[in-house]
Amino acid sequence: MHGEVTARPVRLPADLELLISVYGATRRPELDMLGWTEGQIDAFIRMQFEAQDRHYRSFYPGARHSIVEVGARSAGRLIVDRVAAEIRIVDLALLPAFRRAGIGSAVVERLCEEADANGLPIRCHVEQGNEAKGFWEQLGLVATRVDGAHIAMERVCVTSPR
Repeated sequence: MHGEVTARPVRLPADLELLISVYGATRRPELDMLGWTEGQIDAFIRMQFEAQDRHYRSFYPGARHSIVEVGARSAGRLIVDRVAAEIRIVDLALLPAFRRAGIGSAVVERLCEEADANGLPIRCHVEQGNEAKGFWEQLGLVATRVDGAHIAMERVCVTSPR
């Protein structure tokens, strides 16, 4: 990791292509196996990103959408919904060049500190079979239930609220 890990608010439309690239990086490996042209894959990624973005904004209207940065470089996106009962990590995705470098852990550890300071659990969902489940488990989240294709995960507050 080269530089401080920070998060800044998403600025649209300036950040739109970056957000689509981050989303695409999470989907491209499975899409490359379909034999589609680059144009077909790009169109599908854009369409799926727009659908996911609408879904997140509809279900989590108060969520904060951020760009994760390392130094001055854009590394990924973070969507966090802070409500009275929890801090929900709606989405955390990094570009491939920034994965497995402690960046995601740094982001989540800061959120855990915030959660502990406020006496709140951290919650997220991960797709069944997704290797990211191990990432969340290393950070102290445990599976609490299966929700269709997703596993609900939670880390309870480890300290009393201040």
